[in-house]
Amino acid sequence: MTDTITVDCDARGVARLTLNRPEKHNALSAQMIAELTAATERLGRDPSVRVIVLAGAGDSFCAGGDLGWMREQMAADAATRAREATKLAMMLQALNTCPKPVIGRIQGNAFGGGVGMMSVCDLAVGVSGSRFGLTETRLGLIPATIGPYVLARMGEAMARRVFMSARFFGAQEAVSLGLLAQAVDPADLDVAVEAQVEPYLSCAPGAVAEAKALARRLGPTIEEATIADTIQALVRRWESDEAKEGIAAFFEKRPPAWKH
Repeated sequence: MTDTITVDCDARGVARLTLNRPEKHNALSAQMIAELTAATERLGRDPSVRVIVLAGAGDSFCAGGDLGWMREQMAADAATRAREATKLAMMLQALNTCPKPVIGRIQGNAFGGGVGMMSVCDLAVGVSGSRFGLTETRLGLIPATIGPYVLARMGEAMARRVFMSARFFGAQEAVSLGLLAQAVDPADLDVAVEAQVEPYLSCAPGAVAEAKALARRLGPTIEEATIADTIQALVRRWESDEAKEGIAAFFEKRPPAWKH
């Protein structure tokens, strides 16, 4: 039984893994992180599953980290912060290393951790009119645990256009950055996603899994040491005066001290 996601699989072996907190714009809570990790691992082991479509319910794909969850981290000790950051990092790594192809169905906006979720998909199709952004620095935080996947997807030169500035960008720029494979009208989204799913149903599942593993080995390497470094970087940021000010300003509905 899950409360923050839904998992459905059709007769062809196409599983839809849906973020299901529409009232919170599918923000990543501790519970959602745990449920996503477990579901991804389960689907990855299931021989009847051929393809995973990662989707979101409601108007937004994923608004990033749940602010209540982040507020709890601000009040926690360093060990707790590290433990919670590790859970987030392992959820992203579970999706990134899943042996099944993962197709992102990006029906709305994605910010922060939502961009990280898009980056661990093998490809993502989004809708025109959506907005995206790595918004962490507005809060005095950094896109740490999602960083390796964002850099792997965009490449350093492209990522640096949006990685630090927290600016919003649209679907067409997301295509140019490599974050989206294509941007379509909302009415055409399911057809476009199906066009990406269907070729896999003619491929040998074991060969697909091995080809994906090979692509990961040949591409940018995301090792345990890299993940550990990003976790520690996030923990240090949570302990900073800027992060305390940024989170406080958000909840108090006021500009942070650095905003001009």
